[in-house]
Amino acid sequence: MHLPVFLDTRFRPRLPAGHRFPMGKYVAVAEALRAHSAARDMRFLRPKTLSEAQLARAHDYWPLVRDLALPRAMEKRLGLPMQADVRDRALAAAAGSYAAALTALDMGIACNLAGGSHHADQASPAGFCTLNDVGIAARALLDQGRVQRILALDLDVHQGDGTARMFASEPRVVTASLHCADNYPFEKARSDMDVALAKGSQGPAYSHALESLLERLQNQSFDLVFYNAGVDPHQDDALGKMALSGADLAARDRRVLSWAQGQGLALVTVMGGGYQRDLRPLAALHAQTVLLAGEVLKKQS
Repeated sequence: MHLPVFLDTRFRPRLPAGHRFPMGKYVAVAEALRAHSAARDMRFLRPKTLSEAQLARAHDYWPLVRDLALPRAMEKRLGLPMQADVRDRALAAAAGSYAAALTALDMGIACNLAGGSHHADQASPAGFCTLNDVGIAARALLDQGRVQRILALDLDVHQGDGTARMFASEPRVVTASLHCADNYPFEKARSDMDVALAKGSQGPAYSHALESLLERLQNQSFDLVFYNAGVDPHQDDALGKMALSGADLAARDRRVLSWAQGQGLALVTVMGGGYQRDLRPLAALHAQTVLLAGEVLKKQS
């Protein structure tokens, strides 16, 4: 059985020199995976375009993004220039999460080589997140009756505040976030489950916190898990403020994947954050999540 991996590398926005967001990482991760021996066990797929209705259902401001007409205040909150290639890359990322979700419901697991844009909410983009891909996909799946209950498990170093706000009054979506307390966003939202760790936390503290969170989620009824596998808790991350090693992140991914497998849950991985200046080690960390997902799928088959 081949691991479905969704990607669309046609859109490569050029950001101003010195911009903190490493836009080149999406192509770098795709290239790292294609060069890996495990690529023979993967199917690389381009997702289909989302509908206007799906986008508008999740984001009141979608027409402003579509028309490249974001007010200056919104663009500042986003932290990216509102240009066509930025919009189109965000659309491709959202389409990837939706397509991966549909595939995971059939196959058990699928990966999106983008996504995890968890700071955008119903009303506004924010924090390098033009559109909330998990939010868009979750809304669409619920509207279509394809699922009854979804878990948004967010292990990016930054709280998934936008996703939490989007689903604050939606009991069919459970939001769970394990993040650094002293980091963006500095005004936190309220997830269904929040675990905030201190700046500089290392592997043992992180592992303990993750186990506690998974215990709280144990034996709950979910049809699908969106797993935001951000690698920005890494010790070398420019924006992370935590101290996990690559091995710690691998252990985290293995634990989440095995937990979902043990619960019989369909799971989608989305990339989330990662802000190392050097794209090669950054791409390797993101690729690691997909490689581990492939190992789990192979065991299932």
